Amino acid sequence: MLQNKNQNMAGKPFNMKTLFFMSKTFLKKIENHLNIPGRLSNVHAPHLKFQKYSYLAHRSEELQNQTLLFHVEGALLKSSSLFSYFMLVAFEAGWLLRALILLLLYPLVSFLCLVCEEVGLKIMVFVCFVGIRKDRFVIGRSVLPKFFLEDVGNECFDVVMRCGKKVGVTNLPEVMVDCFLRDYMGVEAVVGRELKVFCGYYLGLMEEKKSVKVVLEEIFEEEKEGAHVIGIGCFNVSFDHQLFSHCKEIYLVSEAEKKNWQVLPREKYPKPLIFHDGRLAFRPTPVATLVMLMWVPFGLLVAILRVLATSLLPLHICVPVLSCIGMRGSAPSPNSLPTPIIYGEKSKGILYVCNHKTLIDPVYVSAAVRKPATAVTYSLSKTSELVSPIKTIRLARKREEDSKMIEKLLSQGNVVICPEGTTCREPYLLRFSPLFAETTDDIVPIAIDFHVSMFYGTTASGLKCLDPLFIVLNPTTNCDIKILEKLPKEFTCGVGGKSKFEVANYVQAKIAEALGFERTNLTRKDKYLMLAGNEGKA
Repeated sequence: MLQNKNQNMAGKPFNMKTLFFMSKTFLKKIENHLNIPGRLSNVHAPHLKFQKYSYLAHRSEELQNQTLLFHVEGALLKSSSLFSYFMLVAFEAGWLLRALILLLLYPLVSFLCLVCEEVGLKIMVFVCFVGIRKDRFVIGRSVLPKFFLEDVGNECFDVVMRCGKKVGVTNLPEVMVDCFLRDYMGVEAVVGRELKVFCGYYLGLMEEKKSVKVVLEEIFEEEKEGAHVIGIGCFNVSFDHQLFSHCKEIYLVSEAEKKNWQVLPREKYPKPLIFHDGRLAFRPTPVATLVMLMWVPFGLLVAILRVLATSLLPLHICVPVLSCIGMRGSAPSPNSLPTPIIYGEKSKGILYVCNHKTLIDPVYVSAAVRKPATAVTYSLSKTSELVSPIKTIRLARKREEDSKMIEKLLSQGNVVICPEGTTCREPYLLRFSPLFAETTDDIVPIAIDFHVSMFYGTTASGLKCLDPLFIVLNPTTNCDIKILEKLPKEFTCGVGGKSKFEVANYVQAKIAEALGFERTNLTRKDKYLMLAGNEGKA
């Protein structure tokens, strides 16, 4: 009978179901051979209680005293793809060549992730980190938190923030997610992978995962034995099942649920996102990265045309030409400009005080007011000075010297100053230095909002000499300028008798009101300490 059965099976055609079964068995053997962590749906532990994530939303009042283990990319983030975050590291730390290599390897990585997720992850880690100096790697705190926050699911965020003690578990290198989870999500511990270092440089290799017993002792050393710990994971994302075995309950999120989640709104950020660094102004998905790399050669030609326009053409002609090749700006018509009322000496120029978005703010201000003006700055690269269509003067950061310099320039004509001292990309205003208030009473506030499409034209930790290049390399930019009313005489230092601090705060409030921005007391020093680890005095 057995022989007849085998003969019958041999006679059956080889169909797709048989092929699917054989391939699934083969892949399963590969995973077992490589000792790859299982997926949540494959965990078999008699004491664990698995439930759908939707059940957790009805237990909001019970979560306040609970300890939570959540998988970052599997549960907290809407997208389960890690490519964008590795591309940010590749581009910001290794520039175009490393980004191009990662993009070319993307099809291979995607295929390998279907067979063995760990292998695909290791390839991306190697490409992005090999040869990077450990002490100069600041992307984890200056670049990545912005993109992580923009990918957080609002529904899971509400659950995570209700819990008492929170532990983030990730397959990513810990250096990529630690600052985001601790500073913005308030987690007490982060369980990730360490990177191997040799002579201060990353080798692009990950250390072996910590012993489960050690990890649990570190995380739960303050917990009583038998404490009720819950976990949140995803059906389709690999995780350390031994670590999650400490949980009494595990809630599983499906990809369909994550797609229906809303993006976390900015007003719900646990900590305001005021400062961030990096050149990329978009999320570098594979398609978006390909478009960017295809644009760069053509963009360089456009950038050359823009630089020639600013260098060779008069300002009143330069701005319309730039608008025709993508660098657009909006400003009030000549008839709507405020009528100048001079409180001081008529021979002096007007001081235009504006918030700071990019290094070309004074150029747009000068074009908007239809008058030549000199820009005073605290720091500007030689490259920026060479291509600037208006005169630029550096300040010495010494109050008496800088005050005399501004007064001298005002005696020669109009002056543009950005009292924030540094740029801020987000809708916030930094503290205004009161230096400008004591130099003249003829002050006109100007509100500026600047938007880019591909690259940020400012940096705190990168090469400032490339700032002009990245501005003109954008496919399009848009600068919106609002010229406000001249400062009333009762709000000036000389005629009105106000202190310089009162004047500075008044101007800041007027500009913030015009733009809908939020005022802060943060300074240039605060920005550079966070993003670059220095005081930004260079």
